[in-house]
Amino acid sequence: MGTLIYAINTSLDGFTEDSAGSFDWSVPDEEVHEFYNELMRGIGAQLLGRRMYETMAVWETEPSFAEESAVLADFAAAWQDSDKLVYSRTLTDAVTKRTRIVRAFDADEVRALKDGSSADLLVGGPELAAHALRAGVVDELRLMLSPVVIGAGKPAVATDLRLDLELIGERRFANGAVHATYRVRR
Repeated sequence: MGTLIYAINTSLDGFTEDSAGSFDWSVPDEEVHEFYNELMRGIGAQLLGRRMYETMAVWETEPSFAEESAVLADFAAAWQDSDKLVYSRTLTDAVTKRTRIVRAFDADEVRALKDGSSADLLVGGPELAAHALRAGVVDELRLMLSPVVIGAGKPAVATDLRLDLELIGERRFANGAVHATYRVRR
């Protein structure tokens, strides 16, 4: 059975993007990117909202990203090596391989996907993650806390949600980022 992981970059005050929609403050350095490469290598399927999919699709559609360094090439290969379920009412066609468009979030479908998977699954994007967290299908939250306070923006975790969590791992990075892994207590 696969573990469903919500992994997200967040400011110290809990936002994934600032009030202008920018997340340029969360660009990972090489050490942090290598950490994400390891995470991606263990992912069998990604559940993505439309915006997150459109942001991440460049790892397959824009070869110049992977050509910048060996670390970025490794990430691109790992990202492409997983199935993608894109939740969108507006997208009609996928621009990447191994991608299926799904019109609506269905918790039972996600549970069945987890049950039938020998690899971990990743949910990306705070809006889709909110649906999955409310439905009780997320097993772990992995937060990359960037050393910045931005004051306002899009919350990493829905503000109307109560979750009891158990800290199961943490790591400090030279750039000041801290990664925290929490298991959702049922």
